[in-house]
Amino acid sequence: MQTPTFPDDFNLADYFLFDRCAEGRGQATALRYGNHAYSYEQVAERSKALASYFVQCGVRPEERIYTVLPDAPPFAWSLFGSFAAGAVVAMGNPHAPVSDLEYVIEYSRASVLITTDLAAQALCDYLSGEGGRHLRALLLVPDVATGEDAEGHVALPDFGDAGFEVLPLTEALKIGQRAQASLPQTKRDDVCMWLFTSGSTGRPKAALHCHRDFAFNTEVYAKSTVGYRAEDISVSVPRLFFGYATGTNLFFPFAVGASVGLFSERPTPEALASAIEMYKPTVITNVPTMMGKLLEHDDALRAQGNEGLDMSAVRFHLSAGEALPPALYERFVERFGGEVYDGIGSAEMFHIYASNRPGDVKGGALGKAVAGYELKILPRDAEGPGADPVADGEIGVLWVRGDSVAMGYFQDRDRSWQTFHGHWCRTGDLFKKDAEGYLWFAGRDDDLFKVSGVWVSPLEVETCLMNHKSVSLAAVIKVEDEGLNKPKAFVVLRANAQSAASPELVKELQEHCKNTLSKHKYPRHIEFLSELPKNDRGKVDKKALAKRS
Repeated sequence: MQTPTFPDDFNLADYFLFDRCAEGRGQATALRYGNHAYSYEQVAERSKALASYFVQCGVRPEERIYTVLPDAPPFAWSLFGSFAAGAVVAMGNPHAPVSDLEYVIEYSRASVLITTDLAAQALCDYLSGEGGRHLRALLLVPDVATGEDAEGHVALPDFGDAGFEVLPLTEALKIGQRAQASLPQTKRDDVCMWLFTSGSTGRPKAALHCHRDFAFNTEVYAKSTVGYRAEDISVSVPRLFFGYATGTNLFFPFAVGASVGLFSERPTPEALASAIEMYKPTVITNVPTMMGKLLEHDDALRAQGNEGLDMSAVRFHLSAGEALPPALYERFVERFGGEVYDGIGSAEMFHIYASNRPGDVKGGALGKAVAGYELKILPRDAEGPGADPVADGEIGVLWVRGDSVAMGYFQDRDRSWQTFHGHWCRTGDLFKKDAEGYLWFAGRDDDLFKVSGVWVSPLEVETCLMNHKSVSLAAVIKVEDEGLNKPKAFVVLRANAQSAASPELVKELQEHCKNTLSKHKYPRHIEFLSELPKNDRGKVDKKALAKRS
């Protein structure tokens, strides 16, 4: 396909939102939140009013606006209003530890913080002191559950004489509507959004992205590869502050005039089942862990004599964020039908650059390069993209080139030089390519560890365990045993096998690994858990597991 290009004067608020109104879709439903619905015109009006407020209160182009909101409609006009004002969006989890929010407020020097009244109360002491020195405004929305009014009454914490405005987001909208401030013209290569790394080592860093990055991936992946349609209704397991879901459950549907169904509760199988029943989605943004939990939930419903989950309206699920084991993929598709398009992306590239796709799905693989991206699998010690690729079937580090590549990391040039090489990005993900050209994930370069002098990939052991009939989920880490590195597995059993947790099952699982893998790779220790801990990106939190060991 021809690589998409964009004009020099360019803004994502136009591309994703205002252009839908200009195309005559202003009255189409853009957002649903319980029984509340918002048309594209209503979202556009609020976004323009908020952009006007930002300009009126002194926010200058490229200053950061930190949006820390649940999956509720104000999230949409907070983002699009920020884009329209020429500001830079940073996003955070309203349920994150207060120390994490304080870190980003300081790191970003945010001019505006948009969050819930509950989160603001937790930040009160910090913002009343030095933490609020960069703020011009603190805008608040109510901390409500799906179905309640996300634009209702806000409890305003007392910040005293903090030196910045504190007011409900709804009041800021009214001020902006009255001000009718002139909005700046942005360029396609203006920085417009920070996407944070997962912080597997140290604090998360922000990858700097410009307007064109998001439009480019939308054109080549959302529209041309998986095929979002105007009649689609999307729902997401990951929360909107995570770039994976920002794309799949806000940007991509809006780019084609589709509808988004939101729910603000923690994404449990029960909450997702309720959202599926309420919105009848055609596209679900999923993650492997939730796919396993949905199967268990469905089994439990049927065991109680109830009907199972009805996903008959779903055209496809998207999967990313962690490896989708072939056994789980097969079980999921066999039970629920539809297709699952597993893919790989990163904060450094904004979104997915290799994926399965309609009519071309290979279970367990991550498909092929999205048109518009170039991929290479290079030796782990390659110093640049010019190195010779590894042979098919051999494992190396994936490098990717495409027009959504970030400019670098904020305040970290050393790490930027290690990751970004001109148009190329060294992902740090280990892959191999089969004879047909399909990509197979082999873990993270920094996850590997040696046992008896030989490299072990945790993913390989996890996949082996999840092929056992009793195992639903597994995570493997390195532990020290008598001064030596050994694999330890944390295992979640299927519902029908939970009563079997025992030393005998530990031995059975170890023998299963010994008979399938090289013997040095089997887990020396196995611990059964009811669920695996997750970080705020929805990935298994192996740092939390390491603290248990």
